[in-house]
Amino acid sequence: MPLVIRIDAFGGPEVLRPVEIAPTPPAPGEVRVKQTAIGVNFVDVYHRIGLYPNALPMIPGSEGAGVIDAVGTGVTGVKTGDRVVYQGALGAYAGTRVLPAARVVRIPDGIDERTAAAAFLKGVTVFCLLERVFKVGAGHTILVHAAAGGVGLIACQWAAALGATVIGTVGSDDKAALAASHGCAHVINYRREDFAVRVREITGGRGVEAVYDSVGKDTFEGSLDCLKRLGIMVSFGQSSGLPPPFSLSLLQSKGSLYATRPTVAHYLAERADLEAAAARLFDMLAGGTVKIEIGQEFALADAAEAHRALESRATVGATVLIP
Repeated sequence: MPLVIRIDAFGGPEVLRPVEIAPTPPAPGEVRVKQTAIGVNFVDVYHRIGLYPNALPMIPGSEGAGVIDAVGTGVTGVKTGDRVVYQGALGAYAGTRVLPAARVVRIPDGIDERTAAAAFLKGVTVFCLLERVFKVGAGHTILVHAAAGGVGLIACQWAAALGATVIGTVGSDDKAALAASHGCAHVINYRREDFAVRVREITGGRGVEAVYDSVGKDTFEGSLDCLKRLGIMVSFGQSSGLPPPFSLSLLQSKGSLYATRPTVAHYLAERADLEAAAARLFDMLAGGTVKIEIGQEFALADAAEAHRALESRATVGATVLIP
């Protein structure tokens, strides 16, 4: 029987328990996917620890790719044998899974399933961040925290292709070199430098138009200090913990700043928006504008080890589980 990773109680990586569960047939409007690769994202940690609570028992994970092996009645647009990828549907840590057909997108020829699984949630997230939340373009300078992470590497390449100057923060020299080779014009090692001071130096005191912050508590206040007048703070994660509460008057005093907390679930709630984001990502991948760095692979049964590596900031680029 196919393996799944089940959570029966919120907690540390040890709660990720491999179990075997018989596959179920798809209901009307659903497809069953035999998965070949599963993307690992920091949001999976938030689900595991209960920061984003869900009913238990729960199968975590929200991104995967594979081949459709069964189709429910009423499904159009995809068929048995199609290679597909999806994001946003909890339950990805599984060898085989059933999900709504409206969630899956066909993978174009020329893009392998490992790349699709590693790139899809992160890639459509970057699409939303750079082309919807704040439209990045030529002449802009932006700051990307965790620039050598899965989202960060995609964002640096994508923003550079849009004509922006990208400043990235990282925690090691190896990660600095990786970020620099993926579109970062300036890389700051936050363990050795005050990133807010360095950003002001790089920009001649002007600051940046936008900060993209997935770190949270450790970087939030410094990030506001990096922004120019009318700049935007985009907080989309909290790997170091939730950002502290703050008074709205702080945004006024620092230059009439904007602050937002976007989620892909809202930006891609409609099927047409999901398809547009996927098409844009696939074009970026197919043309070589965005290259996906898969830094780590783990067997599905070793999902706990993948989470330990992710939380310790020992990972580089994307992480995938292989069923």
